Amino acid sequence: MKIGIVDDEELLVKGISYNLESEGYEVVVGSDGAQAVQMAADPELGLLILDVMMPVMDGLEACRRIRRFSDVPIIMLTAKTEDMDKLLGFDHGADDYLTKPFNILELKARIRAILRRSGRQSAESRITRGPITLDPQSRNTYKNGVPVELTAKEFDLVELLMRNPNRVYSREKLLDIIWGDDYRSDIRTVDVHIRRIREKLEQNPAVPVHIMTKWGVGYYFKA
Repeated sequence: MKIGIVDDEELLVKGISYNLESEGYEVVVGSDGAQAVQMAADPELGLLILDVMMPVMDGLEACRRIRRFSDVPIIMLTAKTEDMDKLLGFDHGADDYLTKPFNILELKARIRAILRRSGRQSAESRITRGPITLDPQSRNTYKNGVPVELTAKEFDLVELLMRNPNRVYSREKLLDIIWGDDYRSDIRTVDVHIRRIREKLEQNPAVPVHIMTKWGVGYYFKA
């Protein structure tokens, strides 16, 4: 899978590139909107990470031009936090939006989610931790080798936690990553899904040993 990163912040590009290459992605980089438009013409490009504020041509204009000829998934990056900026990004054809500074784990989670939704996700090996195994390609779940039925959101939650063991995610962060900006429920939605996941995957849901709670903070998968 080839991913393009276009941003005029050289250190940021290097950091993102290193992390994505360590995940097995092929990375190509640019520093202005005009380069982004050229990059998007590559039929092998699977996803584009595009900064808003850049020289020569800004990210919004680049996104608008790219949408004339390509449906490549685009994640917009910006230091701005106003809702109007997000709306402009979506109006110009962006698929997702991330505000700087951001956690690289969140970016990678959003990349996987977009590639999965767009059907561009390449084959991935199974993830196994203890008795629980996930198959990201088929989206099947197994406990001690026995299939377990998870809903789409339950699978996404378990996948995120298992990919990042021992990392605590707040309820707000889980709601944002898994449900996205268009979801208007409250954080109790996360609690309900965690409870249902424990009922399906834990030996004793009342005393979990895998999907753990960090009281006052959030949830994590215990490695």
